Amino acid sequence: MSNWEVYQRQADAYAASRNTSLFERPWLDRVLADVPKGGAVLDLGCGAGAPIGVFLSDAGYDVTGVDYAPAMLALYAQRLPKARVIEADMRSLSLDRQFDAIIGWGSFFHLTQEAQRAALPTIAGHLAPGGRLLLTVGPGAGEVWGTVAGERVYHASLSPEDYAEILTTAGAPVEAIVPEDPEAHGHTLLMARRAV
Repeated sequence: MSNWEVYQRQADAYAASRNTSLFERPWLDRVLADVPKGGAVLDLGCGAGAPIGVFLSDAGYDVTGVDYAPAMLALYAQRLPKARVIEADMRSLSLDRQFDAIIGWGSFFHLTQEAQRAALPTIAGHLAPGGRLLLTVGPGAGEVWGTVAGERVYHASLSPEDYAEILTTAGAPVEAIVPEDPEAHGHTLLMARRAV
């Protein structure tokens, strides 16, 4: 069973169980530090919208939510009526605009290692000059299985060195990789910035 099938079937259960305490806030503040109110922010793999999408919208950003699971997008659209909602696969992202920030929290690591290598330059290409990218990744290269509402979902990660090489080549050098950040509930965070 694919991750897509799990998230389609378990959208409501995922949304009900998602931690909404906004523990992500310190990292969101970092990635948004230079983005003016009204700036364009892409919520990549947006899921059901809480808490990150709601925070972005309430803070006055021009939010676009992208996900490949229609059931998740329906929940996102209900929670964020002002946001653009686009059904798309981040592996072949092709939007007609650039963004001041792109946030892929809890989503990008569902791609295979090969798909991550292929998608990163395209994702970075959607950054406006000076725009920042924030992704949750794994602490090192590998593959693991997790669960959503008791169903298995796939996770993968490249090495920090591979991420740095790919993003530097794409014109968005890595600013920080923090493995298993205790202030972010143990998530590993990667932040990159497109050259001005």
